[in-house]
Amino acid sequence: MQDFTAIWVYLSANPLIHLTLTLLAFQASTALHRKTGLNPLLNPVLITVIIMVTILVATGTSYQRYFEGAQFIHFLLGPATVALAIPLYRQFDKVRRSAVAILASILAGSLTAIISALAIGYVLDGSRDVLISLASKSVTAPVAMGISEQLGGLPSLTAVLVILTGILGAMLGPIALNAIGIHDWASRGLGMGTASHGIGTARALTVNETAGAFSGLAMGLNALLTAILLPLIFHLIF
Repeated sequence: MQDFTAIWVYLSANPLIHLTLTLLAFQASTALHRKTGLNPLLNPVLITVIIMVTILVATGTSYQRYFEGAQFIHFLLGPATVALAIPLYRQFDKVRRSAVAILASILAGSLTAIISALAIGYVLDGSRDVLISLASKSVTAPVAMGISEQLGGLPSLTAVLVILTGILGAMLGPIALNAIGIHDWASRGLGMGTASHGIGTARALTVNETAGAFSGLAMGLNALLTAILLPLIFHLIF
């Protein structure tokens, strides 16, 4: 045990160890996901988070120390988001023909996400800053945290809620869509992207390119609509 501790102390001095562990954990989680037939309940992101949190707690590693190496993954979020334009470009004709229906569905989804979150928070007697933090949970993290900060919420709480929403949406979204009989890939993608932003979009892309393209479009438009609608709704409420 002392030898293991000495080895870990030596390795942890190199920030790349945390990047390596994260990549290995994700590869293992992805392999498990594929082996179980892409079971949505075994989402690779969720499994990776559980593995890494367990390792960090067991080794007493702070998040700041971990992020020194993992920030390379954080950097790649930008290029990965831009890359979503590729499947969207391939589906451009379908998007153009359905533009009105797409905008109407995303507007309805954005309002539903905001109002349902506020209603649940109000019933549970949440404070004003908690309601603000909760309302933008279905928007991609950078935008959600910016909205929360501008309205007087708690950006750190918003970040946690966004991640939880994305993971739960990726896990339960396909099950819910199957249950209500929605099998059109474009419609499924719009629902996943509106409700569970980037993590839901990643899930949609692994299943079908059309679903991934429409999910990426929904994620971007929902972020824009929420940034416009949420301040107006809070102005009317408070």
